[in-house]
Amino acid sequence: MKQTLLSSLITDLWSDLRDPGLLWQLSALTACLVLGWALGRILRGRLTAHDVQMRVMRLGVESFSRVLVPLVTLALIAVAKLLLQQSQNVNLLRVAIPLVGSFALIRLAFYVLRRIFARGGNAGSFLVTFEKVFATLVWCGVALYITGMWTDLLEYLDQVVLPVGRHKVSLLVIAQAALSVLVTLVVALWGGAVLEERLMRMDSVHSSLRAVAARLGRAILILLAVLISLSLVGIDLTVLSVFGGALGVGLGLGLQKIVSSYVSGFVVLLERSLTIGDVVTVDKYSGQITQINTRYTVLRGGDGIETVIPNEMLLSGTVQNYSLSDRILRLSTRVTVAYKSDVDLVLALLIDAAASVDRVLKDPAPHAFLMRFDADGFEMELGWWIADPENGRSNVLSDVNRAVWKNLQEHRIEVPYPQREIRLLDLPPAVENRVSRAMRATETQ
Repeated sequence: MKQTLLSSLITDLWSDLRDPGLLWQLSALTACLVLGWALGRILRGRLTAHDVQMRVMRLGVESFSRVLVPLVTLALIAVAKLLLQQSQNVNLLRVAIPLVGSFALIRLAFYVLRRIFARGGNAGSFLVTFEKVFATLVWCGVALYITGMWTDLLEYLDQVVLPVGRHKVSLLVIAQAALSVLVTLVVALWGGAVLEERLMRMDSVHSSLRAVAARLGRAILILLAVLISLSLVGIDLTVLSVFGGALGVGLGLGLQKIVSSYVSGFVVLLERSLTIGDVVTVDKYSGQITQINTRYTVLRGGDGIETVIPNEMLLSGTVQNYSLSDRILRLSTRVTVAYKSDVDLVLALLIDAAASVDRVLKDPAPHAFLMRFDADGFEMELGWWIADPENGRSNVLSDVNRAVWKNLQEHRIEVPYPQREIRLLDLPPAVENRVSRAMRATETQ
């Protein structure tokens, strides 16, 4: 009968229940668990501390802070096993090592997956389900390893051969290839997420350059992961030349718009003509830029509607940027007052109305002009400046118009409505008499 970890543990427990060696193993395991928890918490606090001198260390180690407790515990158990195996059996510690190691692997996988797919938000149902499936598979693998069935499973997978063209590939090779590809891609995505997070914290670098560097870094890491995984699988990279030719033909025929949007995205980010937070107008869409991706840019309008604009439109069309070099924006409104009004008083009232609104800047100050002599009265224009166009223009325009109307009403300034005089010429006497009587009746009413 083949000896396994589980059978060795059962035999050891059965034969050594009265042996002090078993108590030594239990004591060592308990001490390793307690010390591992304490040391892991201490190291995690040190690595996540905001200490300028530890930035280099934190760059590579802080990401593993959530798995420090099981990792430290695993190291302590391994050391205890090396010390005790010289004088007695250590089957209990041998079983504890894969259990603690699997727990560390599960926590590390959960952390990496949430770092990639659930940054800045809650994990989706698919991610939660995948994490449960992954944890189940890991625990099943540990159970197979402890019971000694892991070697039998590998031998069975190696014996099952599937025909692939003129070659035959075993299930074990296929599983190893899929696992290598999955691991390298996850590592590349995790590295890209960490790189993007680090770059976005560098306030000394322009936001567009940070976005370009983050996206280029992620693309390079994914490309390297694909090449490395293909090499691990055993695929000759020279066959990619055929795929490259087909891809070039596809780009030339049907993917011109997509490639143009990607290239335009990098151009926009590099030339820094648009940044996140700018208020722009593209075609018939206006809003604040909330995202600049390699293929599209997202505009959030004042009504909350988000518009996805291909980056190609940002280069081929005209873009009005209200905050490119200066965030100060001028707004204006017009009002017509009666000819009997005091022009100087009306201009002063308009300026006072604009100055009473909180969002209106005092420097430069609001200004008012007499624009023209309209058919119904003096046409006035009131202009003012704001420094926060991202907060919307309609609301401040409404506030200024309300203040203007209030001032004009308080000083009895008439805002005339269009009036027209109608004259009827060369009418028959009977018709003219009926019209005159009707007009007199209307005036009487």
